[in-house]
Amino acid sequence: MKRPGSSLGTKVALAVAVAAACVAGAVGVLVHRLTAADQLTTARAAFDREMVTAAYDHAAGRRTPARLDRPGLPAPVVHAVRDKVRVTYLHDGVLWAATPVAGGKVLSLRRSYRPEERALSTLDRTLFATGAAATAVVSLAGLLLGMRMGRRATAAARTAERIAEGDLDARVHPHGHDEIARLAASVNTMADALGARLEAERRVTADIAHELRTPVAGMSTAVGLLPPGRPSELIADSVRKLRGLVEDVLEVARMDAQVVTVEREQREVSAMARRAVSGLAGVTVEIVADAVVPTDPRRVERVLTNLAANALRHGAAPVVVTVDGAVVRVRDHGPGFADDLLAILHASGPQRFRTGARTGGTGLGLTIATGQARLLGAQLTFRNHPEGGAETELRLPAGE
Repeated sequence: MKRPGSSLGTKVALAVAVAAACVAGAVGVLVHRLTAADQLTTARAAFDREMVTAAYDHAAGRRTPARLDRPGLPAPVVHAVRDKVRVTYLHDGVLWAATPVAGGKVLSLRRSYRPEERALSTLDRTLFATGAAATAVVSLAGLLLGMRMGRRATAAARTAERIAEGDLDARVHPHGHDEIARLAASVNTMADALGARLEAERRVTADIAHELRTPVAGMSTAVGLLPPGRPSELIADSVRKLRGLVEDVLEVARMDAQVVTVEREQREVSAMARRAVSGLAGVTVEIVADAVVPTDPRRVERVLTNLAANALRHGAAPVVVTVDGAVVRVRDHGPGFADDLLAILHASGPQRFRTGARTGGTGLGLTIATGQARLLGAQLTFRNHPEGGAETELRLPAGE
C-alpha cells in the first residue's frame, strides 16, 4: 500500500511552489511594465521640453543641439511632423524629438535610450532574484507544512490499517482542529465503536455456546437411552454434529477474546498429520519428506482435521494430505474454490459461513484453522491445484 505522507507532502510543496512562482512572476511582469511605461513617459516629457527649448533657441537665432532636416529620421516622425505635430518617438534604442519650423523644415533632437534600458534590465534582474528567493522560502515552508500534514495523515492511515488487522487498541493522537484532526478523531471513534460491537458479539457468542452445552450434553445422554435402530442413529449423528458446532463456536470465541495459550513441543509433522485424519474416510497421507518442528501438536492436528473435513464436505474424495518437511498440503478432487471465494480468502481470510458461487461456504472450519495457524505463527495459503481441485497449504515455522 502506498503511504499518503510523501505523496501529500510533495503535492502540497509543489502546489505552494507553483503558486509562489506564479505570484512572483506576475508581480515581476507588472512592476516591469509599470516601470518601463513610467520611465518612457518621464523620458519623453523631459525630451519634449528640450525640444521646445531648442525650437525657441532656433527661432531666436541662438545655437542649439537640434538639427534641421536630419537624415535618418524614422518614418513615423516624418509623417507626424508633416501634420504640424510636435512628436517624441522611441526607435531601436534611440529617443527622437521633432517639431516643424518655418519654411517646411523639421527641427529634431536625438539621444540614446540605452541608460534607461540598462536601468530596466537591472530592475528585472533584481525582481528575478527577489522572486526566486521568495519562491524558495515559500516552497520550503510549503514542504514543511506538507510533511507535517503527511505525517499526520500517515499516522491516521497506519492506525486504520492496524485496526483493520485486528489491533482494536490502536489509536491516533489528533493535534489541532483542522480536517486531519477530525479524521484522526473519526478513526478513534470508529475503533471504539467497532471494538464495542465485536466485544458484544464475542460475549453473546460465548454465552450462547455455554448455554447450549448443557442441553446438548443432556441430549447426548438421552440418545444413549433410545432403542437401537435407524432413527436413533440419525438422532445421534445430529446431536454429534450439534455438539461439534457448539465446541467450534466456543473455540472461535476463545480465539477472538485472545484467552488461548500455545504449548510447544518437538513433534514429527507426519505423525501429527496421520493422527489428524485418522477418523476421516477418504483421506490419505503421503510423506515426501518428514521434519520435526517445535509447535503445539493439538492445534496443528485441529487445523489439519478441519482442512481435511472441509475438503471432504465442499470438495470431493479422494483427499490427499501431503507432508513435505514443515509444509503440509491438503488437496481434494472437487471443483476447486470459486473465484469470488478465493478472492475473499486471499484478501481477508475465511469469513464465518461465507458462501461462494460453487461451494456451500467456508463455515467455521476454515475460520478456526486460520485462527489456530495464526496462533502457531504458521502460514495458511488457499489456491486451486493446476490439475483440478482445491488445495490448502499449511507452512509451519521450522525449528532452529
